[in-house]
Amino acid sequence: MSPLKVIGTVPENSTTFRTQADEHDDYEETLQNLRTGRYEDWPNEAAFDGLTEERGPIKIAVTGNIPTWAAGSLYRTGPGLYKIDTDAGAIFEMSHWFDGLAHTHRFDIIPNEEGSVDILYSSRRQAEEMMEVIKKQGTWPYYSFGQKADPCLGFFSKAMAAFKGLREPLGVKWHNNVNVVVHVNPPGLEAAGRNIVGKGEPAVAENDATVLGHRPELPKSIWISTDNSTMKQIDPQTLEPIGWATQDVLHPELTGAMSCAHAQRDPETGDFFNYNLELGPNPTYRVFRVDASSGKTEILATIRDPLVSPAYIHSIFLSPSFVVLCVPTAHFGLSGTRIPWERNLVDAIRPYDPSRKTQWIVIDRKHSKGVVARFETDGRFFFHTVNSFEEKVGSDSSDINLYCDVIDFGSHEFIHSLYLDVILNRDSAAKKFFEDEQRARNSLAHLTRYHFIINPDSPSNKLPATPDPKNHEAFRIPAPHAGELPTINPLYATKKHRYVYSLPFRGHGTITDAIVKTDTATREVLFWDNPKGHTPGEAIFIPKPGGDEEDDGVLLSLVLDGEKGKSYLLCLDAKTMTEMGRAEVEFAIALGFHGAHVPSGRTITRIEGQEH
Repeated sequence: MSPLKVIGTVPENSTTFRTQADEHDDYEETLQNLRTGRYEDWPNEAAFDGLTEERGPIKIAVTGNIPTWAAGSLYRTGPGLYKIDTDAGAIFEMSHWFDGLAHTHRFDIIPNEEGSVDILYSSRRQAEEMMEVIKKQGTWPYYSFGQKADPCLGFFSKAMAAFKGLREPLGVKWHNNVNVVVHVNPPGLEAAGRNIVGKGEPAVAENDATVLGHRPELPKSIWISTDNSTMKQIDPQTLEPIGWATQDVLHPELTGAMSCAHAQRDPETGDFFNYNLELGPNPTYRVFRVDASSGKTEILATIRDPLVSPAYIHSIFLSPSFVVLCVPTAHFGLSGTRIPWERNLVDAIRPYDPSRKTQWIVIDRKHSKGVVARFETDGRFFFHTVNSFEEKVGSDSSDINLYCDVIDFGSHEFIHSLYLDVILNRDSAAKKFFEDEQRARNSLAHLTRYHFIINPDSPSNKLPATPDPKNHEAFRIPAPHAGELPTINPLYATKKHRYVYSLPFRGHGTITDAIVKTDTATREVLFWDNPKGHTPGEAIFIPKPGGDEEDDGVLLSLVLDGEKGKSYLLCLDAKTMTEMGRAEVEFAIALGFHGAHVPSGRTITRIEGQEH
């Protein structure tokens, strides 16, 4: 059957509208769902077992109407392999969702002559060398996010493993599992590209679009990042790993092991911002910028302060004038040296202490002033920043209102809900986790806006002696009216935005189980009413060309149909949250993390190829 034809109708569209008045009841209903185990009737096992790669590309069936202006390549990455048959005849299993071996996917959305689109799908695993090491050794060879250690490992073996990890040779660093964020054409890495030994020019698959007479407009480079200083380069067409780099190739002082997966890009210049964290007796954060025009790297601030602990930080903020480093309460033990001992990040994080504060460090990015302000707020944990923007305090003042939107949690206990035992509810692990009332509450996300006043004429790198009440939480919107993996219209990055799209956790499943549009001005929300067992991935916003409103666009989300054990690429109207179309595959695709849409100016073409 040709995918140029509609092979059925788009499922009946329905949405759920809620207001600020419903926030408390909806939050309590989520907790009640966790108490009663409603998640037991939400299948998601297909996203974690029996997954394969499809190097293709294959042509997949399109239902409904995905607009032609959404044309381009959607890259998605995340974990994709959780079990490995070892040479000893045992099965090695990953413990934590984040430690599944890297698997990257690409959806090509291509206009056709009928005024609709064709979609090609391909995927490739990114950690085959690591898979081979695990197969031979029967153990996890390198540092991980949360892989549980072998309980039979004695003190001496653990000490030797830690020592070996500290001396990990450069020749095997690129084997590491890098599976979190897709970066398109990041500056400063040109000289480091295509450096994996033994990797030549990738062959063109016989059913690739280039062979069929169509040449997609692919980016010059694609790099994948994680929460350390290593990045891995993949071929934009075949998705084969072809290069790797650590941040010291950008600047010789960026020698620390840790960084954040979500570097920020200036929407106007393309400049690249991140931090590098050096662990040890004197932990040091270095916040840096890579100039997109020259490729040169400048360290904007060096922060070495006993009050600023080394912490797990997954993302940073960027506003028109500032980089904001927010240090949550997820502090690493022993100045970070506990990481090589534990061999994973989760066990190296100190237990939650409500007395610890969240530290905010505001760094000038325009005039080389370094740290210009510091603040403290109540201790919270977060993975993902949403956006940061500025407003003038008044016409007669140089003060700046700085706003930072973030998805945050009561504590970092949420990380433990993402162990596969909990997600898959093995031996009632989900019940055991969520029956602790406080832990359940701490595992529910909030969309929080923080407001700070910055005086650019009086920069200070010290905490104020007396907290200013004007620096505060502007609002906090609780789950399920907001959730994880937040996105906005990218045209509003570093500008005042109104709408946030995210994946809430309603207790219907054990992880995110809906897509919600949150209006930060009115606190009204609109849910896409997904069927039972349909687990969505991050919703990527594609702006409509010439759109007048912030929500003029579509959302693309990779959804698992847990009932059928199949996945589909969903296209929602970002204004109404109703389904416009979908592209279905005949197998399950892993629940991943993040993606990037590379727009295309491709001309209309007819494509012939395999049909799935």
